[in-house]
Amino acid sequence: MKLQSLVLATATALTMTSAFAVPAGTWSVAAGTHMVDPKSDNGSLLNGALSVEVDDDIRPTISGEYFIADNVGIELLAAIPFHHDFTLTDAAGVEIKGKTQHLPPTLSVQYHFDGYNMPMNLKPFIGVGVNYTTFFKERVNISGADLDLDDSVGVAGHIGLDIPFAPTEAFRIDARYMDIKTDATLNGADIGEIDISPWVYGVAFVKQF
Repeated sequence: MKLQSLVLATATALTMTSAFAVPAGTWSVAAGTHMVDPKSDNGSLLNGALSVEVDDDIRPTISGEYFIADNVGIELLAAIPFHHDFTLTDAAGVEIKGKTQHLPPTLSVQYHFDGYNMPMNLKPFIGVGVNYTTFFKERVNISGADLDLDDSVGVAGHIGLDIPFAPTEAFRIDARYMDIKTDATLNGADIGEIDISPWVYGVAFVKQF
């Protein structure tokens, strides 16, 4: 529902025809920083015995986009590993602390709007695609415990705004929704699913070639 609302709201607000298209064959690179902000309720483990809370994290990111048609691009987002602390809490309030790292490469098809006589030639865009997240270096503060989080594949939505300050350069602000759910095992036994499904907020410098 979040993804549908994101795409529909942007598409409804931006319905005019384009006038200054990004031509097919253009490449762009965006280098910046993003915050992964997990949803507030991250599920429970051991049949509800442990509630899960995952903290946010900020890391540098880079993306590349190739325009396969005027204003239509294929984008790949990459980053250095994000680090997340998480807390498992039982009914008595006893907490178990843990950590994990993950890489969330995301491939999207994007449409860049233009021709709206917006101030500063602002260029909004929307995108939809797929996210693949791989987890590693999982650990909890229980002696002898071996925690493992499975890789995740899910839909991703993207909305943003480019603010040009030169013919081929811009400042970007954007937000993504990523459907990230991972099955957790402890010492080889399935203990449930952790639902991270974050919003990812970022800023970046964009260069077109």
